[in-house]
Amino acid sequence: MAHAAPATDASTAGAVTARSALSAAASLRLRLDDATVDLIGSHTVLPDGTVVLAVDAMTRTGGLLVAARGRPGAVRLDVTQLVPVAVRSRVRARVRVLGTARRFDPASLDSCDSDTVMSLLDLPPVALWAVEPVQVGLTRDRGEATVSISAYRAARPDPLATVEAVHLQHLTQRHSDVLDQLATLLDPALTARSTRVLPVAVDADGVVLRAEASHGHTDVRLPFARRVTEGAGLAEGLRTLLAEAAQRRSARPSRPANTERPPAAACDCDLRAR
Repeated sequence: MAHAAPATDASTAGAVTARSALSAAASLRLRLDDATVDLIGSHTVLPDGTVVLAVDAMTRTGGLLVAARGRPGAVRLDVTQLVPVAVRSRVRARVRVLGTARRFDPASLDSCDSDTVMSLLDLPPVALWAVEPVQVGLTRDRGEATVSISAYRAARPDPLATVEAVHLQHLTQRHSDVLDQLATLLDPALTARSTRVLPVAVDADGVVLRAEASHGHTDVRLPFARRVTEGAGLAEGLRTLLAEAAQRRSARPSRPANTERPPAAACDCDLRAR
């Protein structure tokens, strides 16, 4: 049918958002019956989307996990995906996972890549629990949606999800000249009424700038010329956007020399904080 493709695209995008949020989050909220606990630095996600929790079996939370073992949907995980820079309206999405808890099976390591194995080794040295999702929900500005389990398991996190915060903070703190140049790609009428322009997202497909005004804000995506598959390719994506910005400026009427913006830094760095 004519409308099938957009639905598939939306489902895939939602699954990627959910996987990215879970992979990048430093903490999550675990709900078991009436008990709620925030786990910090105590989870990772396997390639198939199974969430692994590190919880001491001798604690109350561990006891509740023991009691919940094997019961479909008895475990609830909540993650809030935030814009990693200081702006208003920081919440991007809320992810809710209902799952079945089991003791982690070491045989699962056979299907894990080296990064996943390292993330498992970084967990606290306590009992490991595998939470197999049976329902995934996603809440964003445009409403709530259910992500199909098949789409969730097939999806992979965005390649930049776990390093996005570092890149955005580095851009904001050390490359204001680059941001000034990228802002010239926005509608001049938008920037004219804005108090500041900041990067609020970067992923494999582009960077999102937020133009803030006293009454609200507008987010604009600047797409990369080609998809970035790893953090090392981000600098090239930004250089392409900077070249586009330079071409756009050169096409505008010239201004007096003393009002010209200084050229943007070459941005040869890998955008990681130094």
